[in-house]
Amino acid sequence: MYDKVSTDLKFVDREKQVLAFWKENHVFEKSVELRKGAPAYTVFDGPPTANGKPHIGHVLTRSIKDIIPRYRTMKGYDVLRKAGWDTHGLPVELEVEKQLGLDGKEQIEQYGVEPFIEGCKKSVWKYSAEWADMSDRVGYWMDMDDPYVTYHDDYIESEWWALKTIYDKGLLYKGYKIVPYCPRCGTALSSHEVAQGYKDVKETSAIAKFYLKDGSGTCILAWTTTPWTLPSNVALCVNAHETYVKARREDGVYILAEGLVKNVLGEDVEIMETFSGADLVGTEYEPLFDMSAGFGGKKGYRVVADNYVTLDEGTGVVHIAPAFGEDDNRVGKVYDLPFLQLVNTSGHMCGGTPFDGLFVKDADKPVLEDLKRQEKLFSAPQFEHSYPFCWRCDTPLIY
Repeated sequence: MYDKVSTDLKFVDREKQVLAFWKENHVFEKSVELRKGAPAYTVFDGPPTANGKPHIGHVLTRSIKDIIPRYRTMKGYDVLRKAGWDTHGLPVELEVEKQLGLDGKEQIEQYGVEPFIEGCKKSVWKYSAEWADMSDRVGYWMDMDDPYVTYHDDYIESEWWALKTIYDKGLLYKGYKIVPYCPRCGTALSSHEVAQGYKDVKETSAIAKFYLKDGSGTCILAWTTTPWTLPSNVALCVNAHETYVKARREDGVYILAEGLVKNVLGEDVEIMETFSGADLVGTEYEPLFDMSAGFGGKKGYRVVADNYVTLDEGTGVVHIAPAFGEDDNRVGKVYDLPFLQLVNTSGHMCGGTPFDGLFVKDADKPVLEDLKRQEKLFSAPQFEHSYPFCWRCDTPLIY
């Protein structure tokens, strides 16, 4: 039944012979026809975008994806083998932006959204022939003649139907999640994408003075590497299990972690009082920038506690802005803190701050200057760290 495999067999030629046999005898189509009426087995294949050339990684994934439908077909199932094309998303848009010499949403809108979309529709099929050839060559059995296309109305309407069905069942809700976000591209990035864009940068941090509400003139010192988040502050966080002190120096009385007094205040310090972080919980303080009008009735500007606060660096006190950072957001939910979002989707300050309109990274210096003017800035040390930038456009990410 089978020809003996010769020792000088050329495997590439043999593969091409098999592919030609399948095509001439419509083997794929017959395999589908034979299973009609059998129990259905559905495979959802994440479709590729055809405006980029296929590479060896796609050869691997397509080969692996072909195994499951073949296996299930052999087991007697009727497997839907419908190919698809992903025609939405940033890869397409960025490619067209480059072709047209555009940079960002504003320039796209000036150019015209409709003609830009038409350019995307043309671009998305740029390498469709190469994708079809590669799929045939690796023996990927899918119906490439009648694929689903994500910009077709019937596909879009099916998405709307699915969302409405989910909503009608009470399974759709609005919430917040902290994600690495590129304000230039207007999208979140996956962890794999974030890993591609880290750079070592020098920046200015801030140790801010949060005056207690009791009028004593005592300050809680809190350190942050992102001064632009300080207008969004709603709480201060300590570690309940660490020891904190009230310490007097010539220039004032400060509260911070005992283990960091020398690093922050130096040697010439009088320790006035010692207490646990838990004793600080509930202490109220004066805001650096009073944004309480946006609190929606929730109580902020108070001390909370969480174990994520460490004494590795800083002051042992962390400022909390629930709209920025996973730990901040989690602590905000635990203590039912106000959620204050003072940055828009383009990464610019907003919401009635003195820094509205500034890109977040450009707001660092004016924020520090404002705090210094108010005598609420203890120090602004320089530090070097590894920071993520968008791998597509080199814009600093925000969380």
